[in-house]
Amino acid sequence: MSEIQSVEDLAASAEAGGEPPAELSGAVKALWLTKADRWDVAHDVAQDLGSKLGDWIHGLLHLIEGDTGNSAYWYSRAGQSQPATTDIESEWEKIARAALADS
Repeated sequence: MSEIQSVEDLAASAEAGGEPPAELSGAVKALWLTKADRWDVAHDVAQDLGSKLGDWIHGLLHLIEGDTGNSAYWYSRAGQSQPATTDIESEWEKIARAALADS
């Protein structure tokens, strides 16, 4: 069983450094990498998911990057509303809750 049971566990694990736990689903791994400030790797993982959840994470990553136009495209594909750039942390938490529930 994974040690990551909550959004708080996921954030703490990522902030501790190292590598993401091997048992994480692709979406949760992308969020772990996002929280660990490993944008490029998180982007690759999210892009490879091929799902609405992956598109949602992909949109968040472009929002973090400051590319709001590209972010809006991915949010649209995910069927989600793009948040303000000031809401990135709460958006990460919202997506993390969805990804953990889905894994």
